[in-house]
Amino acid sequence: QVQLVESGGGLVQAGGSLRLSCAASGRTFSTYHMGWFRQAPGKEREFVAVISRSGLYIYYADSVKGRFTISRDNAKNTVYLQMNSLKPEDTAVYYCAADSGWNTVTPSAYAYWGQGTQVTVSS
Repeated sequence: QVQLVESGGGLVQAGGSLRLSCAASGRTFSTYHMGWFRQAPGKEREFVAVISRSGLYIYYADSVKGRFTISRDNAKNTVYLQMNSLKPEDTAVYYCAADSGWNTVTPSAYAYWGQGTQVTVSS
């Protein structure tokens, strides 16, 4: 089992940047694939990015490709989401998720979730 805690959210102007972190408990972080998802008010939770256990495989949603970068540091049990050129439509609660299976874009397939961190982008 793994517990996840996100941090780094906040209020930023359009065009700005934020870096989200997700710290995982336990010694088995490197055995989990890690994903970032987001949920805006009134909308379903949507896939943002995923990184494989080793960091070798990475995928992004088309809406964030070229602006967001996912990375992980297995020595620090942490996964990051660097968000650049932020847009008002990026406003949402951002969640990290973990699973031992390669689940990519499907939220329901991830076993473990953090509590979320709010990102608000003003125009």
